[in-house]
Amino acid sequence: MWSDAPVKAYKKDRLSTGEMMKIRNKILIYFSSTVILLTAVSLLIVYWLFAEYREEEFQQRQSEKINLTIELISEYKAMSENLASIIDKLTIHDFYDEKMLIFDQDLQLLFSSIDDLKISDVQGILNELSEDSQWYESKQGEYDIVAVLIEKNNETYYAISKAYDAFGYTKIEYLRNVLVGIFVIMVISVLLIGQYLSNKITKPITEMADQLNRFDINQQDTTALSVQSSSFELDYLVKRFNELLKRTHEAFSFQKHTVHHISHQLKTPISVLVSELERIHTLDNKDAIRESITHQIHKAKSLGGVINALLEIAKLDAGQPLLVDKVRIDELLFDIISDLHHIDPTFQFNINYIPQVVDEDRLHVQCSQVLVSQLFKNLLSNAIAYADVAEATITIDGKEASGLLVTIENTGKTLKESELKLLFDHFFRGENSEGIPGFGLGLVLSQKIVQIHNWHISYEKDKPNTNRFIVKMG
Repeated sequence: MWSDAPVKAYKKDRLSTGEMMKIRNKILIYFSSTVILLTAVSLLIVYWLFAEYREEEFQQRQSEKINLTIELISEYKAMSENLASIIDKLTIHDFYDEKMLIFDQDLQLLFSSIDDLKISDVQGILNELSEDSQWYESKQGEYDIVAVLIEKNNETYYAISKAYDAFGYTKIEYLRNVLVGIFVIMVISVLLIGQYLSNKITKPITEMADQLNRFDINQQDTTALSVQSSSFELDYLVKRFNELLKRTHEAFSFQKHTVHHISHQLKTPISVLVSELERIHTLDNKDAIRESITHQIHKAKSLGGVINALLEIAKLDAGQPLLVDKVRIDELLFDIISDLHHIDPTFQFNINYIPQVVDEDRLHVQCSQVLVSQLFKNLLSNAIAYADVAEATITIDGKEASGLLVTIENTGKTLKESELKLLFDHFFRGENSEGIPGFGLGLVLSQKIVQIHNWHISYEKDKPNTNRFIVKMG
């Protein structure tokens, strides 16, 4: 009995739009977080580098002023104090809130700037200076402290400068405000761009999910997924997904129609077989009984072949690998023709080879003997049923490098052009089948066998009143 449980499970597992929204949000979060973090780190590095540059540049200016003051004190000793004081008054506005102390080699104070700013732990700072360490720098709050040991005109001087870099801090504050503004603008821009990009990137996936939501595997006509995308990966995904959907639909379709195969291809022959055996049971003539039993044995074998083929296909659908053997195709055809001769002893099959002498290795094919035997039994049975004369031609073409070609040709009514696309559909029977028993399932089973082996089967009617089936193996 056919069950729709696989279809329900398939629908349950399909992607929903809500799930695609989560993917879009993840893209937005990952992209935005990465860009914002990189922006923040970059701006912090810029701010830190400028702060370091400000400090170094300001301390250099302090050092230059110390050197100038000591040079004047050393050169003009007599008037050094007054001259230094005058310079101090002239340069008092160079640094906001500055204090400078200069000591001789005995650490006696030679000069003190006019600022009231106090320097904490002067002695401790002086102790940091020596012949090996002539430079010392530190901070007290926002004040920069520079201490140097300078030798000038064979005399040693100690100097300490403490100052506040008002102009530098003003630039730092301005830079900070600019960087904060840039960061805010970047965050807003990144979020907007991220939203746009995430929508654009996930739009094809969302469209594919929506199409999957509308996809019904029970429909006879299933439209392939179509997504507008310039991405190679998405186009490849859609292509592979369409192939998967096609194979899934074919598997579900074949499974769904298996019950019809059993009902029509098995039930009816079994009923006929039982009726014939009941009729034979009433016969008295031994020769008639022997002939009838032989005929029924052939029918039972044919029925067994159909059952074996269906079982093999069911195993493949269940995930088992295809078991193949090295089969000689012409010998397989001879065996099938011999079996069919019991059904219609008057029908003649003519077998031709191209070229006339074919390399025996070309006649061997790796395949499932059970399935391929059923394939050609269906095609040869059709040739018998649809021929208007008791004759058909089988051509085995071994000259093609791509694979072996087997052509089965018979004369009789052909299909109309409008019927060609329906030839391998379930239960289809053309107008040329009028009055011929059958249920339109043999070719469906044949095509399934061909697909399993990755072969190809086609129908041609390029000659008047001629039906031709071509099986390309390879």
